[in-house]
Amino acid sequence: MELVKCTNVSQYYRRVRKYASYAFGSLVFLPLISFANSEHDACILQAIKTADRSVTVGEITQRCQAELAPTDMKKGRIANRIISEKRTAFDPYVITPHKMNYILPVSYSTNINKAVYESFNDWSGHLSDLEAKFQLSIKVPLNTEKIFTRDDGLFFGFTLQSWWQVYSTNISKPFRETNYQPEVFYFSPLRYHPFDGNTGVVVGFEHQSNGRTQGLSRSWNRIYLNFLFEKGDFALSFQPWWRIPENDKEDPLAAEGDDNPDIADYMGHFQLASVYKWDEYELSVRGRQNFSTHRGGFEFGLTFPLWGKLRGYLQYTNGYGESLIDYNHDQQTLGLGIALTNVL
Repeated sequence: MELVKCTNVSQYYRRVRKYASYAFGSLVFLPLISFANSEHDACILQAIKTADRSVTVGEITQRCQAELAPTDMKKGRIANRIISEKRTAFDPYVITPHKMNYILPVSYSTNINKAVYESFNDWSGHLSDLEAKFQLSIKVPLNTEKIFTRDDGLFFGFTLQSWWQVYSTNISKPFRETNYQPEVFYFSPLRYHPFDGNTGVVVGFEHQSNGRTQGLSRSWNRIYLNFLFEKGDFALSFQPWWRIPENDKEDPLAAEGDDNPDIADYMGHFQLASVYKWDEYELSVRGRQNFSTHRGGFEFGLTFPLWGKLRGYLQYTNGYGESLIDYNHDQQTLGLGIALTNVL
């Protein structure tokens, strides 16, 4: 812990040598670089030994990240994230975020979806327009070496979203809806740099469901492509998908068959998203659309600094599909809370 407090190389060098001496003896520190766990660790240790003592550890870290970046990759937020995640990808004590992780203690809906629950429980009339919402999302790399190109990767991701009726009265404050989204996807940067930026592609399969019994059950499976572009503090994503078809239900309450055959009419066939990071603020927008039905959904997000690693998060949604149970329900929501991770 003491090493973290170092502000320059001189302090860092003295303290590393001190702890190395305790653990291995003073003569072992000089060849310590040969025991580095990664290229990044080796780069930092070598820089500590050779850099001017006024240089900060943060400056050395940035320098090593730049040196280890692919030669055909420009500077950008996605590029920085790839480099940072590679350093800890196989650290058993580090969980890598996938999508945003956030907690919204307050999320208000202009039109909470009560009608869908009326035939299945006795608390639909007591649902509150004010609830809590949170999202947890992680990913795990599945390959240790490159598959086709440098810095490509195969991943397993899992995202959980939940809407909690914590402010409702006369009912036991239930979780109104929870969505589970496991996916397997392949990512690769591309050697195409329009406007002096970076590009990449993601190919994946995902399942999304709410784990409910018949009547309230919602699910679908998709194969998607995601085309990425970034330049500096700006990133753009275009993600079309194809829904894997399911058989029609013989009876609405049957276990087998499609729970929501018209979901694409409301959720559309693609998502367009962009993110811009300005100083300590991050602005994100994303939208879905079905041009034949003129239905879709829109989400706006803004993160801002609070204290430490915690960031404030303001989220606004408009349209269909904020959750699976609401895929065909039109509403607006406004939430305020804490972002545990940013998009970039």
